[in-house]
Amino acid sequence: MKIYKTYRQILADDDSYKSNPSKNGFSKNFPSFSFYFRLIKIVIKSNRKAKKKLYDDFNWVASSFDVFEALEKSGVVFEIEGMSNLKKIEGPVIFISNHMSTLETMILPSIIQPVKPVVYVIKQELANYPLFGKVAMARSPILVGRKNPREDLKVVLEDGKRNIENGKSIIIFPQKTRNKYLEIKSFNSLGIKLAKRNSVGVIPIALITDAWGNGKLIKDFGKIDPNKVVKISFGEPIVKIDDDLTAHNKIIDFIAAKFEEWGKSELILTE
Repeated sequence: MKIYKTYRQILADDDSYKSNPSKNGFSKNFPSFSFYFRLIKIVIKSNRKAKKKLYDDFNWVASSFDVFEALEKSGVVFEIEGMSNLKKIEGPVIFISNHMSTLETMILPSIIQPVKPVVYVIKQELANYPLFGKVAMARSPILVGRKNPREDLKVVLEDGKRNIENGKSIIIFPQKTRNKYLEIKSFNSLGIKLAKRNSVGVIPIALITDAWGNGKLIKDFGKIDPNKVVKISFGEPIVKIDDDLTAHNKIIDFIAAKFEEWGKSELILTE
């Protein structure tokens, strides 16, 4: 079991990244089998590190890259842009993103963490998942129940403040659950409130990640479809939040504009 003492790669040293198509015939013909076979091994290895309290920043990023590479070996192509925006603002920020699949929770650490130490806001139930739960909790996420919005707001504001004071950025998915649609009305402003209260900036993230589908029996284990390109775009930082609504609309406008640019305007729901 290899233990990393440095970041194995800093992808965000470049502004953009595009995968080279996989030439592995078996993996391309059986992408779901190929990927989940590799993923299980990655999670087991990460779980062992978590139990031994070795799942630190470097090893979190390493496992995130392992998942990244497992997807690429299964034929999935990534197109990532705007990574230079991570370095345009100093100190912690709030990353606000749409949430389409499990993919972004696995992949974003490999991009963000080497530049800005980061934690997630995640659902409490994820902490109880077999294997996954211990790995998730090793990264000290902010836990919300999503049943009591008032209590969730209190938790995010209090735990968010503590993390920001410790130099940590925070990734927030304002939609209630994973959704291939960008539902404007369900996109809450929690991330904006957290940023304004702590006088930090915001970086929007737009993504299309339905290459990793949602499963019918277990939502996290859906079909892997190499015909769908993964798109991730980091927007220009909003350095200061003066007006909540204006900043909130800027985030939504950025994500919606990217959906349109990527030919996915039918996934934008305004009603």
